[in-house]
Amino acid sequence: MPFPILSATKSKTTPIYPLTKSAFPAWLKKQPVQVKNWVATNEFEAKAGSYITLCGTDGKISAVIAGVDDALNIWSIAHLPAKIPNGAYHLEGTFKSEDATNLALGWALAAYEFTTYKTIKKSSKKFAQLIAPKNCDLKLVKSMADAISWARELINTPANDMNPESLANEAVNWAKTAKGKIKVIKGEELLKENYPMIYAVGKAAAIPPHLVDIKFERKGAPKITLVGKGVTFDSGGLDIKSSGGMKLMKKDMGGAANVLALARIIIETGLKVQLRVLLPIVENAVSGNAMRPLDIIPTRKGVSVEIGNTDAEGRLILCDALFEADSEKPDLLIDCATLTGAARVALGTDIPAFFTNDNKIANKLSVISESEFDPLWRLPLWKGYRTQLDSPNADLNNAPDNGYAGAITAALYLQEFVIKTSSWIHVDMMAWNLQNKAGRPQGGEAMAIRALYKLIKENYDGTR
Repeated sequence: MPFPILSATKSKTTPIYPLTKSAFPAWLKKQPVQVKNWVATNEFEAKAGSYITLCGTDGKISAVIAGVDDALNIWSIAHLPAKIPNGAYHLEGTFKSEDATNLALGWALAAYEFTTYKTIKKSSKKFAQLIAPKNCDLKLVKSMADAISWARELINTPANDMNPESLANEAVNWAKTAKGKIKVIKGEELLKENYPMIYAVGKAAAIPPHLVDIKFERKGAPKITLVGKGVTFDSGGLDIKSSGGMKLMKKDMGGAANVLALARIIIETGLKVQLRVLLPIVENAVSGNAMRPLDIIPTRKGVSVEIGNTDAEGRLILCDALFEADSEKPDLLIDCATLTGAARVALGTDIPAFFTNDNKIANKLSVISESEFDPLWRLPLWKGYRTQLDSPNADLNNAPDNGYAGAITAALYLQEFVIKTSSWIHVDMMAWNLQNKAGRPQGGEAMAIRALYKLIKENYDGTR
């Protein structure tokens, strides 16, 4: 995407006044009569999300008034870049560093469009440019905007192009650029390396399953491990989805895309951590050798799982990767996954659910998610539901029959494979915007990674 934030410009720029509804009358009182008349004619009141352009005596735009909430946030002016005339603008006022950074980031994210498959490759829109406000962390803005746009692009790309090999290659190419240590296991090699669940889920597809393992070693630094669900398309397997349920399943690799974006920001901003990224990548397809309901399959942990439903495949590939991640006992283990419809029923599509075995981390993440306008909501690892995972024929069942508390039982299943790690966070996300919002176009989305990045920076960064 074009990066619409400028560090400086020699030409004249147009001011933008971010004003709250309560502050607007005092500002307006100081303006000349023609401005007052123009505002009155347009019945403008500086409500959050509104804007009005002012015209100078030369007929050109002289200023933009943007209505904002009392507390500035990342989306306060994100509606402007696509709506105001093309050109260069600057923000009038004094802003705290965090506010300046967030306003610039929201502006940058508003310039994202998915145009890869358009006949005319160039964007049909002209996005206004913003001079980075003083105190803005432009390096962080650039890193986050690029990483989040990358995640959106990966999720938006259809499964005929974003298959297991393609997604693995995206991860490997980035890791090479970032100078990470890379290991890729695919196809029947997964059985030899003892990742039987990843193989079982992905073996029916034309493109074999992959496990991408990336390490960035820093001796003595805190260990952070990220695991992302990478189901490039989910037909449901033999328990096949309806056509409506299958329609958005190109996004079922959204957890892997979000993990890659978070890892990229961590590396580019130089956080002093030992980072490991594990991506189990498969297509859940239908063929003669697809796993069947009530098949019993071993796991990397050594426990057996009876397949109650082939459409509960995400937890199956994650369990092998999580058990490997847990073997190193990282200081913080995070997995991200588009895992359950039950989490969407509980919280809707905008708010990812998170589960954790660490109450202190839970409290910190909840506070950070609110301050970052990157919502997350904790759901419980309720032990009373653990018996729903029991199987008469194997150690575990991957999908209880009763249909209740589906997000919780999925998280409890994953917890069976996290034994040594005392701080583990599981994020169950939509990774998709159902409609356009300021700075957040309809389509693939990075969710929770700004909050998770800040959690890592404030609690695990060895440079602090």
